[in-house]
Amino acid sequence: MPGKLGIIAGGGNLPLRVIEAAQAAGREVFVLGVQGQAEPAVLQAAPSIVLPIGAARRFLKELRQRGIEEVVLAGKVTRPTLREIKLDWVAAKVIAKATFRALGDDGLIRSVIKVIEAEGPRVVAPQEILQDLKAPEGVLGRHAPDARARADIARGFKVARQLGLVDVGQSVVVQQGIVLGVEAIEGTDELLRRCAGLRRSTGGGVLVKMCKPQQDRRGDPPVIGPATLHEAAAAGLHGVAVEAGGVLVVDQREAVEIADAKGLFLVGVRPDGG
Repeated sequence: MPGKLGIIAGGGNLPLRVIEAAQAAGREVFVLGVQGQAEPAVLQAAPSIVLPIGAARRFLKELRQRGIEEVVLAGKVTRPTLREIKLDWVAAKVIAKATFRALGDDGLIRSVIKVIEAEGPRVVAPQEILQDLKAPEGVLGRHAPDARARADIARGFKVARQLGLVDVGQSVVVQQGIVLGVEAIEGTDELLRRCAGLRRSTGGGVLVKMCKPQQDRRGDPPVIGPATLHEAAAAGLHGVAVEAGGVLVVDQREAVEIADAKGLFLVGVRPDGG
């Protein structure tokens, strides 16, 4: 049995699913919640502490003093501006390196992982704990993409791969071969809201989401869930395609039910070259 698991928790339901899976496997869990971002339900599900995002030294101290052997980074962390946070010297060093190298999310996460592992704990991917959340290959619900949607999916994966190579985002919205929007710092839900006003009236449109080609999958795994399906429907899209084996589908049964009810397809795809 692996040792004590520490979960550095950002926003969303993913940290809660990691806690539940680890506890079901009999593991002792301790949560280090990012202040203002970790959900209350996450902090109540296991022993926890809440720390400011800039308190990197305190995060490391807690990991060490609590005997944590493995760490999972789970949940979305919205980057505040430097004016909004007080950085201790460890955090300032990480941020300075990231700024100097013009790093995106993946580059910053690699820097964070390096600092954590220098203290002793091993950083593991959420996927190691949540094997059953990986998107399977094929159609997940009642609805399947038609020929036009399959062409948009192929186009979306090509664009998303190039987007990922420069460490920008994981999601793209495509309609009739036209890229309506690409994900940057705003996240997938905001991307969908933005694209709602850009859709052509002739129908169609898909959200495509995948891992960045060079991504360190121990941090910021691409995730969709029920909220994604609601937003895709509100945006007038016809479906959602995700990288099979790469994207995590949180609350999959509920997500499929929403897709079915709203007439959306939800499909796992292994993109060419992926």
